[in-house]
Amino acid sequence: MRKQQISDQKLISSYIAGNNACLEMLIKRHKNRIFTSIVLLVQDSYIAEDIFQETFIKVIKTLRSGKYNEEGKFLPWCIRIARNLTIDHFRKMKRMPKVTTQEGEDVFEFFQIEEENRETEMIREQSESGLKKLIMSLPKEQREVLILRHYSDMSFKEIAEMTGVSINTALGRMRYALSNLRKMAVTSPIRLR
Repeated sequence: MRKQQISDQKLISSYIAGNNACLEMLIKRHKNRIFTSIVLLVQDSYIAEDIFQETFIKVIKTLRSGKYNEEGKFLPWCIRIARNLTIDHFRKMKRMPKVTTQEGEDVFEFFQIEEENRETEMIREQSESGLKKLIMSLPKEQREVLILRHYSDMSFKEIAEMTGVSINTALGRMRYALSNLRKMAVTSPIRLR
């Protein structure tokens, strides 16, 4: 007989009451979905790790302050925080100067880190897969809906609220994204695993 999973809401209540192990359970439960969403948006595992950590720092501060009220919607709430932090990251990047060679190439692309841990290596391999390349070539709005729906497991209502569009618009973007992916998969030289 399978053990019944403790709800996010019960884990949150227990964490607020002082049981720190419950926060660890929440993080383990949702880490893959949140982290994958961030990686697909920023396309860099190191930056994604930073944003993931910032996300949970903000989650912890909000829970401790007693301001959390997203009853039953912990994962979408975390993903919304991660998405906002990702947007903030890109805003900061636009303000940062880029160091380039005379040919206009980014100087930092020439540097490579020698050692990678196994987790980073796995993320890198996944990020190089054919499907990710196809997803990243989608228009921004289509890509965002696809990532939020399939990798973050959000409903179209939640996606519509998060992105500030109607449910029909979110559904339409998803339909176009899937249609475009099918067309690209047929004509693309990229092999899907």
